[in-house]
Amino acid sequence: MDKMVFAHFMIGIVDDRKSASDFDADMQAAKNAKIDAFALNIGTDSWSGDQIGFAFNSAGNNSMNAFISFDFNWYHIDQTDAIGAMLKQYASHPAYLKISGKPVVSSFQGDGLKLDDVASAAGFARTDLFFMPYFQPGALGSVDAGFNWMAWPNNGNNKAPDASGNKTVAQGDSEYFKALQGRPYMAPVSPWFSTHYGLEVNYSKNWVFPGDSLWYDRWSDILVMDPQPQFLEIITWNDYGEGSYVAPLSSPHYDDGGSKWVNDMPHDGFLEMAKPYIAAFKAGSKTISVETDQIIYWYRPHLKSASCSDTDTCEKPWPGPSPNPNYFVGKPNGAETMEDDVFVVALLTADATVQVNSGSSASPPLSGKAGPNFWRVAMGVGKQSFSVTRPDGGTVLSGTSPKDIIADCVCGIYNFNAFVGTLPAGPADALQADGLSRFTVSLQGTCQPTPSLSAPIDGVVNPVSGTGGPLPLPTGSGSPIGGPQVLAEVVPGPLMSGVTSGVSGPAETGLQDYGVDHQVLAEVVPQVTGLNDYSLNGVPTGGPQVLAEVVPPVNGLDDYSLNSVQTSGPQVWTKAAPQVPFVPVAAAVAVATTSGSTGCNAMTASTFITSGGSTMNSGGSTGCNTITASTFMTSGGSTGSKTITASSQIFPTNCLQPGYVWAGPAGSDPPAYCDVG
Repeated sequence: MDKMVFAHFMIGIVDDRKSASDFDADMQAAKNAKIDAFALNIGTDSWSGDQIGFAFNSAGNNSMNAFISFDFNWYHIDQTDAIGAMLKQYASHPAYLKISGKPVVSSFQGDGLKLDDVASAAGFARTDLFFMPYFQPGALGSVDAGFNWMAWPNNGNNKAPDASGNKTVAQGDSEYFKALQGRPYMAPVSPWFSTHYGLEVNYSKNWVFPGDSLWYDRWSDILVMDPQPQFLEIITWNDYGEGSYVAPLSSPHYDDGGSKWVNDMPHDGFLEMAKPYIAAFKAGSKTISVETDQIIYWYRPHLKSASCSDTDTCEKPWPGPSPNPNYFVGKPNGAETMEDDVFVVALLTADATVQVNSGSSASPPLSGKAGPNFWRVAMGVGKQSFSVTRPDGGTVLSGTSPKDIIADCVCGIYNFNAFVGTLPAGPADALQADGLSRFTVSLQGTCQPTPSLSAPIDGVVNPVSGTGGPLPLPTGSGSPIGGPQVLAEVVPGPLMSGVTSGVSGPAETGLQDYGVDHQVLAEVVPQVTGLNDYSLNGVPTGGPQVLAEVVPPVNGLDDYSLNSVQTSGPQVWTKAAPQVPFVPVAAAVAVATTSGSTGCNAMTASTFITSGGSTMNSGGSTGCNTITASTFMTSGGSTGSKTITASSQIFPTNCLQPGYVWAGPAGSDPPAYCDVG
């Protein structure tokens, strides 16, 4: 019997899916992680049948498997006919997982379920089904294999450890191994658990299990566990509301009210970290193989000391009349078991030094060995940045998380979910509209149901915000790209040191095309101090380069200005059109700020070219040229002011070109038009 890994998939929140293809991305992501099948958790919802059918068809289309896990929060153990009917409908599907030729049947709870009756209602002999439910160790009966749900340290009563008890996950493993008496064991693995539903829903619950280093610790323990479990189940794939998900936020689902603590909190990095551990588990190895340097980091979004009592959604007492053991007023039950730390896993191909900066505090250099490494660093308010360096290779990885840590509440509530990031950074991941549909229900803060983060892309920096990430695509030619932003790839390009390619194409990675015909748009506004506007309303300049002055300097962004001359901070040069050859020309150019002030920034620069092909400020002209943002590097044919305020702006003669208006000192008007060619 082969070792297998499964992931628990919540069908109850995906009723917005319309066809099998809506499951394809999940199937492909799980398959890429070497997950063998989804355990499809179903309740008694009217849409379960359709969605189960879509899921099995998608599994078949993607060479994946799935099996049904009946949720006894909704089913009752007396409903053997209904359970059997569901099995009868799908157990013969080609994608239904079979172990030893038998369809697999699992559950969440259900102690006392009569397995013979379920099999009979499904049209099977009892011995022709492989029952692997989550029953308590003392209630396993004749199951074929046992599943343990409790993947988190707990008090023995489904809450965080407290004075009443402190039970480890390993203790749970031992109990099941003993009770199963040699039958296969399916061990749980979960990255996190945090839920914070208030009285706005009829399933109010508010507690956490201590996550912190759990994901790393549990995978490390799994590989050396003796005896070894036959199966693993990741809890969960997509239970967003309980914070245990490893699926992308973008996986289609309806919001059950959990988006308040899930928005902008991707967990993709948890799945990324698990990949080498899944491979090692299946191979029977006690160590993982690391083929690429990688950092996975996670942390909560605010300090544990935050006080949200005036605005939190769990501040009202439970109305009764019956008690609710899952609902607690204020901070989640178990919050005191969490630590104010940033957790970092470095998967290294060779020894390296890791640096973690949390807020204003920097960790001492952390010595990493080839293989997996884990550290926890005290949490600091502000930006979170990470780097990996080697003496013989310089900086291997470097980046800043798009999610800051704050001291106070997130959108007015306590949020004990985890933000997870990676270096190199993965693609942007955001909740879709359905996944945000209940975001504002009972929310007293001013937050809107809109994702606000862009995941950083390796080598791409927004110099204005100082963070990485893709910018919104323009809606048409010359459209603004969402504000005062400049896109720049900061990896040395092929033309010369300090000049990088801004072209999106087959040879480029991690850089989106924000222009027309593979050009870079740079939209800036006069109110942005220290950032000069070298385009007109976001229209590409048409020349071989776009200059973006970065103020203030961005951590991790080197000075890519030509000849190391700075205007007042680091700069980034990008090649905007590959068909235009790069011709460096030494020229002293003085440029006013975008507001039109007369101050000058001396710099050495290459030839700047208008879209019509004529050059400006080349050939060694000197002095201070007053250039407004709307006239410098305009794009031929673009609308907007073409006002000349200094004769030195006109090159090669002092003759106005068609369409330009003189606004310089009276009496110094140049000829209205002359042949510049």
